[in-house]
Amino acid sequence: MDRHGILLWGFAATLTLTTLLSGSRGLGLTRMDIPFMLGTMVTPNRDRAKIVGFAMHVITGWLFASIYALYFDALGRSRPWLGAAMGLFQGTFVLTVLLPLLPGLHPRMVSDFAGPEPTRQLEPPGFLGLNYGYQTPLATLVAHFLYGLILGTFYRLQPSG
Repeated sequence: MDRHGILLWGFAATLTLTTLLSGSRGLGLTRMDIPFMLGTMVTPNRDRAKIVGFAMHVITGWLFASIYALYFDALGRSRPWLGAAMGLFQGTFVLTVLLPLLPGLHPRMVSDFAGPEPTRQLEPPGFLGLNYGYQTPLATLVAHFLYGLILGTFYRLQPSG
């Protein structure tokens, strides 16, 4: 496994994903802010949450890059289309499994089944993240597609032996 490649390209892919989602938010395509949601899991300070959440998102991006590397190593090859397909799978998993679980894990997020409380102030994502805008699924899938495409294109297998 190419650890340097994981660090470099995992960072580049994560920055690309984060930039695309942030740009989508700025253009009004979505209101979803993954680093902010991650950060508010550990701090109620909204400004600090953005910084802490960004760091958590980069670390998570590196962890997922390691999973991609294991996938490529198991297949014995790394290709742009393999990475892009894995990115679409990851984006679909985020939208259909992880986001719906978030209200049960997040101490400051309202549940889909209960109203807001004084300490729970973040809106739940809803199915496919649609509570954050009807183009959230598209923005999420495009960002994860490019994340995987970057890893599939630039990650290099280590020669065995």
